[in-house]
Amino acid sequence: MTISSKNGISPQARGRELAGLGRALWAETGSVRAAATELMHMHRDVPSLQAYRYAAGLSQDQAALRYNEVTGHQTCLGGTSINAWETWARGRGQGSPPSFSSLVVLSMAYGRGPLAIADEAIPPGDLVADAYERLPVEDQISLRNVAGYAQTINSGTDHSQALSQLYQSDSIPRSLSQIGEEFMLSVPTAEFGNSDVSVFTLPNPRAGQLLDLNWQTFGFGIERLARQVRNLGRRLDVDVCFGINEAGLVMATFLASDRFSRCPIGYLRCNKTQDGIDLDDQAYFPAVKQSATIVICDFEVKHAGVVGYITHQLKSRYADADLYFAVFGAMTKATDLKVADFDDLTGAQIMRKAGFSAIFMAATMSAPGIEPPLELR
Repeated sequence: MTISSKNGISPQARGRELAGLGRALWAETGSVRAAATELMHMHRDVPSLQAYRYAAGLSQDQAALRYNEVTGHQTCLGGTSINAWETWARGRGQGSPPSFSSLVVLSMAYGRGPLAIADEAIPPGDLVADAYERLPVEDQISLRNVAGYAQTINSGTDHSQALSQLYQSDSIPRSLSQIGEEFMLSVPTAEFGNSDVSVFTLPNPRAGQLLDLNWQTFGFGIERLARQVRNLGRRLDVDVCFGINEAGLVMATFLASDRFSRCPIGYLRCNKTQDGIDLDDQAYFPAVKQSATIVICDFEVKHAGVVGYITHQLKSRYADADLYFAVFGAMTKATDLKVADFDDLTGAQIMRKAGFSAIFMAATMSAPGIEPPLELR
């Protein structure tokens, strides 16, 4: 089975040919999933989201109509939305990602096949398998959980049993098993800012030993900080983002790129001395304007001695600077990591005295603390 080259034909004509190929592959295999897989093998430039539509033999407008049929016409999705999602899937910096709920509906719509009479259970995550890491982390978690539902259906279990098994499973994927409870905590924030942040606990199964974080947990925490910044209640225009030591520098790099328009990044390498803490000569202080807005990133806060020292150093170098603080993990005074009040943290008072305009915090932890991946210091 062949199809003409994409060179020299319009996108619309090529789309019609690919949809025809998808229908033919479905007729051969009897499966939308198998047809989409074969189509992507034949045409490497076609993203999975688009391949599944072609395997269902649908144009973008027809896919939108099928979507609305699945929802009982309680939605009025148009072909432009399908186009925006597929444009995003091609990874060219345009379009917009489909939400988790939209992927669930699309998987049901495409699972009906070209004749709209099939009932193939397609895992929603398969639709974005090649763009999965560009989805919001909440949608990634949801897709990993719901994948077991489609697998159970395909094994012969009925829908009610499959749903029961799905919702009786752990809400956090195994890869994120280091994460404990999630709760809301009120933290110091800017005037008229949002003081309530969503925090998760980092329970340590080995009391008295450092908790070594994996990359999934580390990334999840940075995503959480980024969302807190986004939901501060106003736009945060940052002039420089400082990282304390290597782990803080990694955090600052990601946050500066994701939330702070790739602002300059500073580096604060701290050395322990007999008298306390001292800054290493390798510390880097970018030149910024007067009355700058500065975000300081630290991997963990225990008793906040480093925070007080760093704040003093920055205020002496940047006159009238507006300081914000983003910390991955904060230690609690008691063994219960689900604290009711900010002052239940061991470093709460020093963080308050630092006079930060706002504090962002991803997680709470117990003594002796946490270690980042690769033992970044």
